[in-house]
Formats: sequence, C-alpha cells, structure tokens
Amino acid sequence: MASPEVQKIVDDLIRTKKVMVFSKSYCPFCTKAKNALAPYNIPADDYYVWEIEHEPQMAEIQTYLKQLTGASSVPRVFINGKFIGGGDDTAQLHKSGQLAQLLQ
Repeated sequence: MASPEVQKIVDDLIRTKKVMVFSKSYCPFCTKAKNALAPYNIPADDYYVWEIEHEPQMAEIQTYLKQLTGASSVPRVFINGKFIGGGDDTAQLHKSGQLAQLLQ
C-alpha cells in the first residue's frame, strides 16, 4: 500500500503536467515511450519524466501506479491526467497520429 504522501506526489504530477511519464532510465520500453514523445516539442513546464529507480519509495510509487492503471510496470504515461498506456501503447499512438491529437 502506498503512503498518502506518495499518492499525493503522484496525483499532483499527473494533475499538473500535461505529459507525465513514470520511467526507469535503463528500461527499453521507457526509452520507446520517450522516443515517441520526443518529436512533439512539448514545453518543459508541461512535460515531466520521473526516473524512479533511485527513489527510496520506488516500490510504493509502482504499487500506487498499479492501483491507478492496473499495472505497476513502467513506463506509465499520462496525458492531460489520463493514462494512455506504456511504451508500446505510446509508440502505437504516435505511429497512428493519435498522439499528436492528444497533445494538442
């Protein structure tokens, strides 16, 4: 179970960032999601990638992400507060043109 503090941090990031990516720097699926988002020139204030592997509360973060999205694996990608999926999902949305629509 994630602490209320961790839940608040995660919820605030999802709510305040247009694009929020929970990631691990060494994860190939995370790289796939970040590469799919890269061409869109999202303003830095609107886009945050949290590399959670060095966070002391990493397990709690992933536990809470599982509550929110049904899976604890990363990446977990949110656009405008809505969960859009992981690495393959984000790449597929980019390929289909739907990612551009979501980012407008």
